[in-house]
Amino acid sequence: MQITFKYLKYSILTSLFLVIGCSSVKKTLNTQLQKDPLKNSFHGLVVVDAHSQKTLYDQNGDRYFLPASNTKVVTFYTGVKMLPKNIPTLKYAVSNDTLFIEGTGDPSWLHPHLKDSTAIQWLKKQGTIALYLNNIEEDRYGPGWAWEDYDTYFSPERGSLPLYANVVTLSAVDSLQVSPSYFAESVSLQKKPKSRVEFSNQFFIDPKEQDTLEVPYITDKNITKALLETVLEKEIVLVDHFPDTPKQTLYGMETDSIYKQMLYKSDNFLAEQLLIAASSTISDTLGTKRAMDYMLEHDYSDLSQKPRWVDGSGLSRYNLFTPRSFVEILQKLHNEMPEERLFGIFPMWGPSSTVKEWEDPTTEPFLFAKSGSFGNNYNLSGYVKTKSGKLLIFSFMNNHFRIPSSEVRKTMYETLKELYLTY
Repeated sequence: MQITFKYLKYSILTSLFLVIGCSSVKKTLNTQLQKDPLKNSFHGLVVVDAHSQKTLYDQNGDRYFLPASNTKVVTFYTGVKMLPKNIPTLKYAVSNDTLFIEGTGDPSWLHPHLKDSTAIQWLKKQGTIALYLNNIEEDRYGPGWAWEDYDTYFSPERGSLPLYANVVTLSAVDSLQVSPSYFAESVSLQKKPKSRVEFSNQFFIDPKEQDTLEVPYITDKNITKALLETVLEKEIVLVDHFPDTPKQTLYGMETDSIYKQMLYKSDNFLAEQLLIAASSTISDTLGTKRAMDYMLEHDYSDLSQKPRWVDGSGLSRYNLFTPRSFVEILQKLHNEMPEERLFGIFPMWGPSSTVKEWEDPTTEPFLFAKSGSFGNNYNLSGYVKTKSGKLLIFSFMNNHFRIPSSEVRKTMYETLKELYLTY
């Protein structure tokens, strides 16, 4: 009887502290959300205790927002569920002394930052190589992408076997440097409004440009073949069919390294290609929609609000997600991944953007989150490690404001810092 009474007393006190804590959180957040930078925007905020899974705050949590690059959180969890520890880098079969290969969407081939050479080194040891590139159902751009971004680093074309991240790297410091060198004769030292002709691989860089540019190139089968032949130092054959024999898979770099680069740099190309690579694990025909449909039917079937999900990067304004859905996906990640791994991949954020080193001297690193921005929109979804040692999951979405995003970001950071200090 005494034990039962003590347990009952403990339960009552625990519940009381939770009620007081929730009340304090609501009061704090209500005050923050009334600040001027957020008054004329459409905003939603959901905060959940990661361990009790109790909702501490919910304003417009079930309303749909343009997520922008918060979509990469959805892609990240898709990769965690569908891709193995090492990314499938190509599929192959041998027939009549010829090695037939096809891409899986792996973005790391000759990537200027990832620099993985697993497939290249393996192929150099092979004999006759036949390249099959008809295994993808995908437009070069996603639905709802801005057409005028064709020459910007954040909008490369998608494909089954991308090389060099499907961009040409240009530098005019000291002398003209072009990578891959295949495009060297197609680059002019001229100042132009655009860095590439829209429908042609003709590139431009200002002779006075001090930055290194990454300009998407128009992909096609012959360019892919030529680039591969150059790096492999051997001829390969383009084929329009793959032999009807069992395929084997060659695996490349660890997927965690790709996830980390995608989230920290908000890399659209990596996000799109990860979805394509995910589709390679369930189908011989590649496509982002195949991966998205699979996840919506399986791991995302229990989301409180079904999203409209059209790409991996969030470049499209057709995407629609709710703050509640993001919190539920982040909860899944936390439930299924060790915290050491999760927070080793998720970027730090603060006080106004993604950071490599923590910048607020008044606190320990407490905010691990993915941002997402369009013109007039800024969103942030992730985790707060509070000063008291608790872990909170949140999604803070702000759409349709007409003030500088820096003012919105500042208010968001102040709001989340209050959570860190008071809960």
